[in-house]
Amino acid sequence: MGTALGLVFLWLSLTPSLLPRGPFFQGVVSGAAAAFGYGLGVFLVWLVRYMRSKDTSPPAPRWAWIALLVVGVVGQILMIVYFHVWQDEVRDLNGVPRLGFWDHPLTAVLSIVVLFVLVEIGQLIGRLVRFLTHQINRVAPQRVSAVVTVLLLLALGVALLNGVVVRVGMSTLNKTFAAVNDETDPNFPAPTSPLRSGGPGSLASWESLGHQGRVFVSAGPTVEQLTQFNGRPAMEPIRVYAGLHSADGIKATAALAAEELRRTGGLDRDVVAVATTTGTGWINEAEASALEYMYNGDTAIASMQYSFLPSWLSFLVDKENARQAGQALFEAVDAMIREMPEAQRPKLVVFGESLGSFGGEAPFLALNNLVARTDGALFSGPTFNNTIWADLTRNRDAGSPEWLPIYDKGESVRFVARPDNLDRPDDPWDEPRVVYLQHASDPIAWWNPDLLFEEPDWLKEPRGYDLSGRMQWIPVVTFLQVSADMAVAVDVPDGHGHVYVKDVANGWAAVLQPPGWTSEKTERLRPLLTNDENA
Repeated sequence: MGTALGLVFLWLSLTPSLLPRGPFFQGVVSGAAAAFGYGLGVFLVWLVRYMRSKDTSPPAPRWAWIALLVVGVVGQILMIVYFHVWQDEVRDLNGVPRLGFWDHPLTAVLSIVVLFVLVEIGQLIGRLVRFLTHQINRVAPQRVSAVVTVLLLLALGVALLNGVVVRVGMSTLNKTFAAVNDETDPNFPAPTSPLRSGGPGSLASWESLGHQGRVFVSAGPTVEQLTQFNGRPAMEPIRVYAGLHSADGIKATAALAAEELRRTGGLDRDVVAVATTTGTGWINEAEASALEYMYNGDTAIASMQYSFLPSWLSFLVDKENARQAGQALFEAVDAMIREMPEAQRPKLVVFGESLGSFGGEAPFLALNNLVARTDGALFSGPTFNNTIWADLTRNRDAGSPEWLPIYDKGESVRFVARPDNLDRPDDPWDEPRVVYLQHASDPIAWWNPDLLFEEPDWLKEPRGYDLSGRMQWIPVVTFLQVSADMAVAVDVPDGHGHVYVKDVANGWAAVLQPPGWTSEKTERLRPLLTNDENA
């Protein structure tokens, strides 16, 4: 039973998913799946034996092993062929090279190694169970001993996971990522301009900004680059940032970032943008740079850090911090702008990617509030926890697919996978405007616990442009496959998975319609945008 279920789980791990997978990653996934199936089979045999009050199980007949061998070999060959076919299809859709001949044996070897290691760990746990049961047998009946042993190990496991493991693990992770946060990069030196946080006169020290904060304030187009691109003298863009060490607490950090905006004269710029970061404090450089190019530097971007942890881990343990940070920063900046005479107020926009889009939505709760309080928004790679995005998707216009919905005839918001989607539908698009960039193959957008037992609309409706037609919903399996895809979501070219770079130019152009901006400028800007560091 263990071998049979191990094979079944191994085959399920080779079923179609959203994104291309390399041999190493697929080897880990398949080995872990096979080990889990084997362990489940062994457990079921033990459970049946226990329920029947039997000490042993009859050995499987010889013909059963022969049948399992034949079915296993044939099934494995067929699944390898099927894996090769759908991987080639997905790789073609994503514009990446196909798997080579030697990638398959490498995957097999890695799967066997992972399977062996995990099964050995399971065997050790089994030996521990038998040892403890034998000890308790001295004072209690055998079946009582087995139940007590299992309960003791479960209680110990829960206690360790909730206590020692979590505490030590989170402490280790925080120390590790805090060390990364303190790293400096010679390619991003401290600014010499007073218009950047960490520079002369800054309320936040250079060291306090954290790694991603230092990268953000040091990056971006120069005045010379902006002047050359737009053909007229440019202003130096303002970038302000507050790190975790810049102030004590989220509200204090947000207030500091807002004061930095006032100090640098950011409130006098044509556009003020509030950017919500991902866990590490990362900001999509393409989204920031595109805005600065479009307004020839007459912009000010404010942001802050709320965690050391990478986006996926922060989403699990720091999600509330992202919400509070997004709300606190926007409210602090918005309060300053509303103190100004209405005729002198700058345009106020918000943007963010992934967990940043989640935090960026936090101050508004609903689309009408977002439109009422801002002059536009650009969110890329939203998560299933995004309140506004989830509501709009759920209440989309009839006939529009979940992966690219239309809401209220596109009156205020547009969902975009490729630039031509900005013209969808043909109905008028009022101002202020909101754009969500999302790809059909982005597992961050489509991962949802509901996948466990409910087929999503994005698999039932007409497929997205880079989603394999071979992918079908399988209870539990699809959830696990999409979960695994999240680990490789940024390992694909721009325009697929969780990579949003060049299309942000089209998004910002549609949202803000900058004076004198043309579609020709958008096309010239697209290749200039880069996004080398990921969350």
